[in-house]
Amino acid sequence: MNIANIPSVEMLQLGPLEEGSWLRNKRVFIRVDFNVPLNKKTGAISDDARIVAALPTIRFVVEAGAKVILASHLGRPKGKRVEALSLEVVGSRLAALTDYEVFLPEDCIGDAPKKVIHDLRVMSESGQGHAPAQVCLLENLRFNAGEKKDDETFVRALSELCDVYINDAFGVMHRAHASVHGLPRTMRDRGMGMLVRKELSSLQRLVDKPERPLVAVLGGVKVSDKIDVIEALLARCDAICIGGAMANTFLSAQGHEMQHSLVEEDKQALARTLIEKADKAGVELLLPSDVVVGDNINAQTGQLVKVTSLPQGCMALDIGDDTILRFSKVVAAAKTVFWNGPMGLFETKAFSKGTFAVADALSRADGFTVVGGGDSAAAVRQAGGGIAARIDHISTGGGASLAFVEGKRLPGIAALRQGALSS
Repeated sequence: MNIANIPSVEMLQLGPLEEGSWLRNKRVFIRVDFNVPLNKKTGAISDDARIVAALPTIRFVVEAGAKVILASHLGRPKGKRVEALSLEVVGSRLAALTDYEVFLPEDCIGDAPKKVIHDLRVMSESGQGHAPAQVCLLENLRFNAGEKKDDETFVRALSELCDVYINDAFGVMHRAHASVHGLPRTMRDRGMGMLVRKELSSLQRLVDKPERPLVAVLGGVKVSDKIDVIEALLARCDAICIGGAMANTFLSAQGHEMQHSLVEEDKQALARTLIEKADKAGVELLLPSDVVVGDNINAQTGQLVKVTSLPQGCMALDIGDDTILRFSKVVAAAKTVFWNGPMGLFETKAFSKGTFAVADALSRADGFTVVGGGDSAAAVRQAGGGIAARIDHISTGGGASLAFVEGKRLPGIAALRQGALSS
């Protein structure tokens, strides 16, 4: 996927004028991904990584003297206002991280945000010795049903708020939603933010002539969730390591008795087909040789066993020591590594070893390493020990990164490509 013809936020700042910042006093709509995890009991933000990731673009536009409008969704309110999913908590964290004054109108469209945006104070030319910068954070886009429907009326209402559009929310690039797909198509001046550019540049290294050997490590719950990416990687990879619950379906397809482990019975034939395709393509497909089992998903202790001898009534909840060693050796020898999906129930200490060991293996590898967002990204941060800092790229979008690697069209990218800088 060629992204060279998509304007970046820096290109938009230069714009058609030779002097000063072209963005000064422009109303700049930045689609960010502030869909942060919240503590179920307190409602507090439990991980602000997505907010932090958006700061470079936000600061850049603020310092260019623009009126900044930030827009995001949070959770799944299904087109209705849900107080627990208000972006108020996000606004408070953003203010704490930046010292900006963050204004949150009661809605994402209409007179309330228009008034806030009109009154925003922009940063002075010097940026020194003046009051704090101000930004407008629109209320949860998904409180309006038009967001997910890519509704033209909702798009038009959003377009009335801004002059320039920037997408810095890679995690939703695969969604044909109003703020991702519809709005940029109505804007003459549009482009990608720094986070999106970094995401696309890093993921392109996996797709466009990656250094070999190229190794993929895939985990998670269901084979059905990863069919397309496995098919795509079979055409590119030298080796694929499969762990997590999805490995159970492959092992069952090979004739192993997986007891009460999660197995997609209707996908066993597909698993056998994928194994055969890997063999014909000369791709090494590595499956667990041992696993850590527990009585159920609420178990707090585990037992290491071979896949040939699972105790009756148990379920596989992590990969075992021998499997960790085999996967780690393949990762260590790779020149490019892509990881998506945990190796087990890493949220529980007794079943976290496999996932954290894979994270550590990636952090020590000499090759270019990419973690494909979602639970894998959360696991890398949870592993601690400076592991996250040693991985070349940790994506902010699990679904979007998979779609990109699969070669699928991303509506958010397509909408930006159709635009061009004004002349």
